[in-house]
Amino acid sequence: IATVTRGYVDPPQQKMRVAGREALGLGVTMVKGGDVIEMGRELDREVARVAQHLPVGVELTEVASMPRAVQRSINQFLRSLAEAVAIVLAVSLVSLGLRTGLVVAVSIPLVLAITFLCMWLLDIGLHKISLGALILSLGLLVDDAIIAVEMMAIKLEQGYDRFRAASFAYTSTAFPMLTGTLVTVAGFLPIATAKSGTGEYTRSIFQVSAIALIASWVVAVVVIPYLGYRMLPDRAHAHAPPLWRRLWARASGRPLPPPAPLEPPTDDPEEVYRTPFYNGLRRAVAWCVAHRGTILVGTLAAFAGSLALFRFVPQQFFPASSRLELLVDLRLPEGSSFAASLAAAKKMEGVLDRDPGVESYVAYVGSGSPRFYLPLDQQLTQANFAQFVLIAKSFPEREAVRSRLLDLFERDFPELRGRVSRLENGPPVGFPVQFRVSGDNVAEVRRIARLVAEVARRDPEAANVQFDWDEPSKVIRVAIDQNKARVLGLSSQELAAFLNNSLSGFTVTYYRERDRQIEVLLRGAADERAKMSFLKDLAIPARNGRAVPITQVADIRYELEDGIVWRRNRLPTITVRADVRGDAQGPDVAQRIDRSLASLRADLPLGYRIELGGAIEDSGKGQRSIVAGIPLLVITVLTLLMIQLKSFSRTLMVVLTAPLGLIGVVLALLAFGKPFGFVAMLGTIALAGIIMRNSVILVDQIEQDIAAGASGRDAVIGATVRRFRPIVVTA
Repeated sequence: IATVTRGYVDPPQQKMRVAGREALGLGVTMVKGGDVIEMGRELDREVARVAQHLPVGVELTEVASMPRAVQRSINQFLRSLAEAVAIVLAVSLVSLGLRTGLVVAVSIPLVLAITFLCMWLLDIGLHKISLGALILSLGLLVDDAIIAVEMMAIKLEQGYDRFRAASFAYTSTAFPMLTGTLVTVAGFLPIATAKSGTGEYTRSIFQVSAIALIASWVVAVVVIPYLGYRMLPDRAHAHAPPLWRRLWARASGRPLPPPAPLEPPTDDPEEVYRTPFYNGLRRAVAWCVAHRGTILVGTLAAFAGSLALFRFVPQQFFPASSRLELLVDLRLPEGSSFAASLAAAKKMEGVLDRDPGVESYVAYVGSGSPRFYLPLDQQLTQANFAQFVLIAKSFPEREAVRSRLLDLFERDFPELRGRVSRLENGPPVGFPVQFRVSGDNVAEVRRIARLVAEVARRDPEAANVQFDWDEPSKVIRVAIDQNKARVLGLSSQELAAFLNNSLSGFTVTYYRERDRQIEVLLRGAADERAKMSFLKDLAIPARNGRAVPITQVADIRYELEDGIVWRRNRLPTITVRADVRGDAQGPDVAQRIDRSLASLRADLPLGYRIELGGAIEDSGKGQRSIVAGIPLLVITVLTLLMIQLKSFSRTLMVVLTAPLGLIGVVLALLAFGKPFGFVAMLGTIALAGIIMRNSVILVDQIEQDIAAGASGRDAVIGATVRRFRPIVVTA
């Protein structure tokens, strides 16, 4: 919330401006455990009440609203939920039938209700990461239900009564499904144990996914058999004409053909798998078993090929946020005055006022925006800096506004470096491409940094290459002639105090207005202080009562010096940083530039180094913290599989299927031009868990067939044929 006024309100070195007028910012935070959307509603009512009593010329304007952003995220989740339910219904109804599909559909709201209850009990709020975890879990939480209800439907077709079919589904698949579910949950353990900013940011992914998947297993083994008992058709109804055919007959007035006489159930449980489709599938599986050497070699070749192709997949840390805000940074040369920054900000305000895609904006001159968004890359207070936070009217308008502003900085605003960036997801990075040059000597560090910048500018996908500090500041040095000063009875301290009082002023008293103290300064006239050429005309009162021009006792020199020196590990460090063009990814551009710096690194003087930073460094930190949890993942998965399969060879076989999902991952990312980042890694982890779960259930079915007297070959073929439909449907 910003209080917009028409008069001067802020200190002279930091200003907030809204719609071209000076403003005071008011931040409202939520108490722990509060509801941000409800807070937004109450705040809207309170602002409307307060606005009626404001003085003329003062108004309240909303510049950032977390409640509205959260509401948009929840709406996106609800849309994703509706899409997921529609997909599950369509797939289930087409493949399993009307009643069977409805049993699966009923499990979705039930599992979500249990998940929300557990989240409330464990104090896990609805936010961007937990909503993302729920969307990720939507594709997983119906798997157990589909497996259970498909098994019941098959047994009903084979002639089992309802109770026996429901009991068979429970006894034959409950424990393998539990093992598979826990294996999938264990895939997210490295995220839960990651000790980094990335781990802290994404920990609720493990929490929500674990709750949802375990709840889905409970529903699949407790509720689904009961629902199947109540809702699934018996064998006679299962062979009745489908609903769409009965509706068409009623609408067209044509009678249905008489139903074929129902054949009595046979003693062969494989009868339902002797359709033309299943016969073809059986022949294909039998060929694969007969030529298993060829299949294994082909699979290993495909896996090796996916590893080779993976280097062509664009790399990413976190995708940009889908929020409508854009950050526009205006950075003037080091040493520029606050007045110059304010003038540049006013010029940018004129541009934004004319842009049709901008809904509103707020400017911060002399500093960056306060943290209105957790992953915000906050800027330090600097007189030569201004930052705009603008809100576009829609997502397409946001991208159009960004393109227009980037073109504008190419043509206009030559006095500054402009940057237009989207809000980030994940830990804040800032510039996606960064190289740190460190060493003992500032001049040598600056020389090397300029060479690095030249290499970066030659990359076609690097844009807006700049330094975090480089330009020297203009300074005026007063070199005192100590002999002349002593003759006049002046000391260096007295001369410094006189100059400070003339230019900056000194406090003579305070004026009290109610509960405020206003400082009263004594200093020179504003026009004299603004023009450094008047400095040589200053007259210093000497001890004898006469005024002496300052040039009689000192030389006034105009020089340059480093206005700021950044140090890292106690060494002067310049960061060469850049944005990327178009849809290029920061890690890819940084790695390409890093390879081009090999020759420069080889010629570096002793004690100087070039380090890679930016998105690729933060991504490495996050990945290393997650890799540290891999041993716990391996131990947990192996323990679960050993308990279920009771065999080292079978456990190894199931584990070896998990990496094979990378074949499809690489092909899909390359086909759709999508990067592999943290979000894609989560999907890959979930995929590995699904593959192992399907393998566990398949291996358990093979073992059951072998125990029933089937040969190994027939057990493999028969179990694969029977497990084909539920695996495809869950996929």
